[in-house]
Amino acid sequence: MSVIALGADHAGFALKQIIAEYLSGEGHEIVDCGTHDESRVDYPDYGAAVGMSVANRGAECGLVVCGSGIGIVMAAGKVPGIRAATVHDVTTARACREHNDANVIGIGARMVGEQTALEIVDAYLGASFQGGRHQQRVEKLDAI
Repeated sequence: MSVIALGADHAGFALKQIIAEYLSGEGHEIVDCGTHDESRVDYPDYGAAVGMSVANRGAECGLVVCGSGIGIVMAAGKVPGIRAATVHDVTTARACREHNDANVIGIGARMVGEQTALEIVDAYLGASFQGGRHQQRVEKLDAI
């Protein structure tokens, strides 16, 4: 199975824990980049930590969670080599992997429920980059 880096701020902590337990049960190895409780923290620290874990090949992909899924994805996406996407459903989770070769996804704990979050995780991990017409676009993203 995969090695997956997980990170969250205080707003995403509970959902991160649920996802971590689910992924561990599915046989994945988890790199927990924090946070480790619901005490107030700053999302850029955890988005960057997940991004660095993926960029340094400590994990094959990453998943970040904050209240909206937006800020923490912005932080992860600042790391060179990271293509991060905020997703809210299985369609966007699948598309970001198939079309954009996203290596980090973000979920908003205040935007989706637990069941939808787990469906998002399954859709993302079950998808593969399609290459082809998308390859040149991903290369352009990487060159920026």
